[in-house]
Amino acid sequence: MEWLQWIHGTPKENTAAGLHPGDEVRVWYRILEQGKERLGQFEGTVIRTRGARASRTYTVRRVTFGEGVERVFPVDSKTVAKIDVLRHGHLKRATLYYLRTKIGKVRVESTDAMATKAVRAASESNKAAESAAVVAEKSTTTT
Repeated sequence: MEWLQWIHGTPKENTAAGLHPGDEVRVWYRILEQGKERLGQFEGTVIRTRGARASRTYTVRRVTFGEGVERVFPVDSKTVAKIDVLRHGHLKRATLYYLRTKIGKVRVESTDAMATKAVRAASESNKAAESAAVVAEKSTTTT
């Protein structure tokens, strides 16, 4: 196993171990232009992860100006500066290729379905609690 570690090297500190399809991420990557280095960002939805160890990659998709753009990032690449997970998706699929055919709100709703249901349930319970508190307050002030 020593030769395997020698081939793959030690894993980077910023590995994408926690990335799963459906996650909204912002990937900061290095761009070399005329001898200068700057950071660019690519924000979108992880639609697939593939491979293991040093050969692991993940595909991020976003829609800009009505066109879908997909980009594949290697996990242990030196060009990837950092990965920010903006929101975790709760999906039961390994690949989200069906998002390529979805348009508009349907695309967003399909990845947000579980999170949206949880938020709605929490807000409805908060509204019910607030209305009960208001009714209780009115009854105490009128008596």
